[in-house]
Amino acid sequence: MDDYRTIAQGLADDIAAGRLEPGDRLPPQRAFAHSRGIAASTAGRVYAELNRRGLVTGETGRGTFVRTTPPTSRPLLAEPPTATINLETNYPVLSDQQAHLAPVLRRVARNPELLQRALRETGVRGTVAQRNTAAKGLARCEWQPNPESLLFAGNGRQALAAVFAAIASPGDRIGFEAMTYPVAKAIAERAGLTPVSLAMDAEGVRPDAIEAADRAAPLRAVYLQPTMHNPIGTTASIGRRTALAELLKALDGPLAIEDAVYAFLDEHAPPPLCSFAPDRTIMVDSLSKRIGPGLTLGIVAAPERLIADVAEAIIAGAWGASGFAMEACLRWLSDGTVAVLDKLKRQDAAVRQEIARRAFRGCDLRAHPASYHVMIGLPLNRRADDVVKAVASAGIAIAPASAFTTAAGHAPNAVRVGLANLDMGSAQEVLEHIASIIRG
Repeated sequence: MDDYRTIAQGLADDIAAGRLEPGDRLPPQRAFAHSRGIAASTAGRVYAELNRRGLVTGETGRGTFVRTTPPTSRPLLAEPPTATINLETNYPVLSDQQAHLAPVLRRVARNPELLQRALRETGVRGTVAQRNTAAKGLARCEWQPNPESLLFAGNGRQALAAVFAAIASPGDRIGFEAMTYPVAKAIAERAGLTPVSLAMDAEGVRPDAIEAADRAAPLRAVYLQPTMHNPIGTTASIGRRTALAELLKALDGPLAIEDAVYAFLDEHAPPPLCSFAPDRTIMVDSLSKRIGPGLTLGIVAAPERLIADVAEAIIAGAWGASGFAMEACLRWLSDGTVAVLDKLKRQDAAVRQEIARRAFRGCDLRAHPASYHVMIGLPLNRRADDVVKAVASAGIAIAPASAFTTAAGHAPNAVRVGLANLDMGSAQEVLEHIASIIRG
């Protein structure tokens, strides 16, 4: 019997030669298995391999299709798009933000002692004063992390990489929400970890999905976004967070990795998951959204027994923060600059959401009212790949929902549109153009 990779390569050759054209629908997996005389499980591996290569996309309830434009790499994992209008990635930098940040930069640059300190090597634990400042900056909803639990990395992605490296070994299973932040999944895969898709509902990941996955084979951890989920925009209730915390304690196996990078946008969110299960949860946050990706800081709040392991992973991976970033970012936290930017960005995101809701009126729009992105479900006669390609022809980059799925072939027929990079002067026009393409 042919190896599944051989069969997948044959289909890849058919796509390259034009025998299978963009938009062609592949047979259902059972029908494909019957036609090739292979097991249904083998057919599933063939389709998964094609999806992994970016040659096909699976759409829930519709089937598997040859991609309209096979990508050279997975969406959101390549260099930033070169489109005139980049709505694929999301880094909110306000038009007048430099005015808020400049005073600290001038102070550091003009003070020889501060500048000398900023240029020196810094430790991943920072100083007591720096940890205290960071703890206050992460506080929300009457919760504040223990300063002694904090470690510093260059950014949130590096913090995530260090956490995966510290707690898991190649082959370990890591649970991810069915729709997830693709870079987190990619980091786990690069570390030799196995992503496991976890079913979601209107509040995010379902506790019973975690329990079932762990029962099938032990999970080492679950990566979750309980507040302001990317890409869906959900925020879990206190009840859901309590249920997740109780499950983590009952299982006494998997840890939770809580990504809080967008949490600042939801000022009405419950306390973070790590406040409900502090011994079972590692929180990862950063200032990449609150300030900007060009000068940022990643922060990890870890249970006491894991602090040394995470610190060692940050050092071994060369993922530590620079002294200048530590000096500047922590000063922005301590003097209230970040809090001011948080408020301004919540207001900015809410305005952009209103523009999006007007532009996409009548469309299946899913988003938090203070989120910097929207998910748009597509009509049955429109496919995500086709919409992304048509929008790209107008110089606009957006992302298909398939870019965010944990399991191949389980993408909703939808696109994500980022709002942070929109010029406010043309935002309505740009979004209405995308909406017109979606409507066909």
